[in-house]
Amino acid sequence: MSDGYHHGNLRRALLDAAVAVIAESGPSSVSLRDLARRVGVSHAAPAHHFGDRPGLLTALAVEGFCLLTTALRQAAPRGFDEVAVAYVRFARRHRAHYAVMHRLDLAHATDPDLLAARAEASRQLAEGVQSLPHERRRFVTVAEGGYAAWALVHGLASLAAEGAIPAGDLEELTLRAARQLFG
Repeated sequence: MSDGYHHGNLRRALLDAAVAVIAESGPSSVSLRDLARRVGVSHAAPAHHFGDRPGLLTALAVEGFCLLTTALRQAAPRGFDEVAVAYVRFARRHRAHYAVMHRLDLAHATDPDLLAARAEASRQLAEGVQSLPHERRRFVTVAEGGYAAWALVHGLASLAAEGAIPAGDLEELTLRAARQLFG
């Protein structure tokens, strides 16, 4: 075993190892000691980057929100329906990140980077709603529409992650639901 100071990019390696652990057995099974073993560093090395387990999961959640924001921003020129699909597609492609992004019990819930990353993703989703023609946003403010959109896509993504709806139908279901919700 080497010490953490001789590892190339220890922070990235630990985050990647955490993604693998979460994919295997869920976020509650992540331990800094196990991650250190997986990447071949001393058991104390992860603390230099994250402080503690919630710190590592906070960093993973921040990364997830940044990836989500990018996906939503890239879909925005194609309209809100595609933004909605981008959200559920993100949740399916980045399951480990998605599994910790809304689990404030596992992270440092008041971390400024986490709060900023979550707010930016939420803003991007609300901008998707704002881009809808007014007749599709009838009787809702942009803020209300943003919450409704978030509830829709988060609910569908979470149900698919839990196996309650078939993942193969998720994108088409999301398109239909977005069109139904917003006229």
